Amino acid sequence: MLAHAIFFYFFSILAIFSALMVITSRSTVNSVFFLILDFISVGCLFIMVGAEFLGMIILIVYVGAVAVLFLFVVMMLNVAEQKQSWFIGKKSTHIPAGLIVSVLIFLELLVVVGGWKQKDGLMSSTSLVISNISNTHQLGLVMYTDYILYFQLAGIILLLSMIGAILLTFRKRIGVKKQSYIKQISRDPLSSVELKEVKSNDGVKLDD
Repeated sequence: MLAHAIFFYFFSILAIFSALMVITSRSTVNSVFFLILDFISVGCLFIMVGAEFLGMIILIVYVGAVAVLFLFVVMMLNVAEQKQSWFIGKKSTHIPAGLIVSVLIFLELLVVVGGWKQKDGLMSSTSLVISNISNTHQLGLVMYTDYILYFQLAGIILLLSMIGAILLTFRKRIGVKKQSYIKQISRDPLSSVELKEVKSNDGVKLDD
């Protein structure tokens, strides 16, 4: 029990520290790394309290997919140069909009926490079925029996969104240059090189 308490407080302090470093770090790449550390700490806390399914979902989905995607986007975008126009520019509206959203979220949290009340006799209710089945097994039984229709609808919606993203990627747009590697590989050297006779002391006029 002592080791369990020590690890619980360790991961709790680590989660709070990494969450603070996400919003206070000057480098966006370091913020993403601290976000990954925060997800790992929260996932370990879920595993320690007995919700191993949620803990593994956080470690696999959020750390393995979402956080890595954030990291690639941050590293691909030139955030360091755009920061001047985003936050320091005279016509920047990001800070007021961020403050408004933050205040609204804080008010929602106050309403939820302040209006929450435990129902009398909830823990002694006879509707709670306690068995030796693990949490993952119980979630699977509920998801694939009582909520199988909603689960299938969610899968169909995700499939349609994936197909829509692929169609938007391969659509033809006017005025946008597109590279065709098949034409580049199969082109003839005679047609790709143009020879022009240049007069003495005269330049070559290039087409725009």
